[in-house]
Amino acid sequence: MHTLTSGQPSESSTPWIAPPSLADAPALDVIFIEGFVGHTVIGIHETELHRTQPLVIGVHAGLARARACDTDRIADTIDYGAVCERLRRLMAEHKLQLLEAFAETIADIVIREFGAAWVRVKVAKPRKFDDVTAVGVQIERRAPPAKEHLTHSGAVLHLIGSGMVPG
Repeated sequence: MHTLTSGQPSESSTPWIAPPSLADAPALDVIFIEGFVGHTVIGIHETELHRTQPLVIGVHAGLARARACDTDRIADTIDYGAVCERLRRLMAEHKLQLLEAFAETIADIVIREFGAAWVRVKVAKPRKFDDVTAVGVQIERRAPPAKEHLTHSGAVLHLIGSGMVPG
């Protein structure tokens, strides 16, 4: 069990306990983009549906020990320049209304298109209200485990190996 305490008093006297899924996960190299600012149409209120507004995006993408550490080649890691370009394209093309759906789309892109094993995405609307610095959402997602796709012959061999013979 991993615990973290800051030595500072908190609202709860219970120390922070890392979830087992994170505590037992392999170490990750994290490529990050902080403070990406773009303008897009997003929202649910009438005032948000006809003009662009700024969004501030943060992306942290984890790779299990990027090969680029050994090869020094951009092709062996996540190219944050390419991710920024993809974010610009998304902001121009999407038809989403909620920041949650927008953040989920970013997470999916970073995992599917850029090969991240884990991603944290933060999307904020700065100065949405006069008395608030920003509102927004932050999500974390993991890539689904690689599934073994059995061909028909592979499935038959699997059955034979288990003692079952197909008819």
